[in-house]
Amino acid sequence: MPLDLIETLSQLVAIPSVNPMGGSAAGARFGEARLTEYLETLFDRVGLNHQRQQVTPGRENIIARLDGDRSATDGGRLVLLDAHQDTVPVAGMTIDPWTPTIRDGRLYGRGSCDTKGGMAAMLWAIARLAEERPPRMPTVVMTCPVDEEYGFTGVQALSELWQGDSERIIPRKPDAVIVAEPTGLGVVVAHKGVVRWRCHTHGRAAHSANPAAGDNAVYKMARVLEAFQRYAEKVVGQVASHDLCGPATLSVGTIRGGDSVNTVPDLCTIEIDRRLLPNEDPEKAYRHAVDYLSRQKEIDFPVDHEPPFLQGLTLSDEDNGVLADRLAAVVEEVTGQCRRVGVSYGTHAAFFSAAGVPAVVFGPGSIENAHTDDESLPLDELEQAAEIIYRFCRG
Repeated sequence: MPLDLIETLSQLVAIPSVNPMGGSAAGARFGEARLTEYLETLFDRVGLNHQRQQVTPGRENIIARLDGDRSATDGGRLVLLDAHQDTVPVAGMTIDPWTPTIRDGRLYGRGSCDTKGGMAAMLWAIARLAEERPPRMPTVVMTCPVDEEYGFTGVQALSELWQGDSERIIPRKPDAVIVAEPTGLGVVVAHKGVVRWRCHTHGRAAHSANPAAGDNAVYKMARVLEAFQRYAEKVVGQVASHDLCGPATLSVGTIRGGDSVNTVPDLCTIEIDRRLLPNEDPEKAYRHAVDYLSRQKEIDFPVDHEPPFLQGLTLSDEDNGVLADRLAAVVEEVTGQCRRVGVSYGTHAAFFSAAGVPAVVFGPGSIENAHTDDESLPLDELEQAAEIIYRFCRG
């Protein structure tokens, strides 16, 4: 049955699906469970075969399939559309995050841009395909994973569904994947990855009335931070660069130290974010930064680097040219132009590409509006994105 595109987006935004960012998913406003239930009901209404896949307790991917004219296991094509369920938290927002509001041609609310707008466009397209059943249509699978904003655990579990039994909801490895993210209707063919780790400086606790009796771990970390700043400003950008994605980067994002103001801190911890270029090795990037730090003369004390706690994969434009050409042609049909771009943020596309599936990133909205305190999406781009995805899959 047909879907109302703007109403569908409004319903998606109105359902909190906040990623707990490593914490508990319990509570009405955390986790994706309520959105998963909504999607299951919608897939039932449209008449699609669907399946849940538990990733962690209470957090489930949901996958739906529309069979094409020819079976995907008997020579038919298989296209996969991917849109994550979760959003970032809402602290500090200047609008009501769960009350979708339309103003000046934009819909406001958490997730409207990242990436429920892209999800709504894909839902509208697959519902229209299910109603019209155009000839020569490929099998279309829509995946809605959890945990994109923090750990990528949902997308990593998806590949299990096309391995082995051909009766699974994803009967075999897809031929092509479009990942929904706010790209301004440009086709993202390359993006950076990330390696993140923690490092610690150690000291000796003492009463702040007699700080000379202690050894201040925060003071030590200050010298580490200065070295990382030099590395970020003068070194890492010279390590490698990419025509579409620009130079490699490094940033220190968090710092924690001390238990109370009247105690000399014996431990200080920072978290480092190193953005990787397409085809750059995360272990080598991590080791390069650690080795640089070890050579700095002012750091004459031990610095403890943990192994990376996250390695987000890169997307290379070497592997998706045919898919990008096809999608770009459809974008040009609808909008009159199409940009092929590289971006600095990571997406699910890298994981599909690593599994040997050509993947690109596409969707309405700008990344500049994602995660903001007044997140919004232009409705004209939403309508164009839905039409583009429909035409692409129809062919």
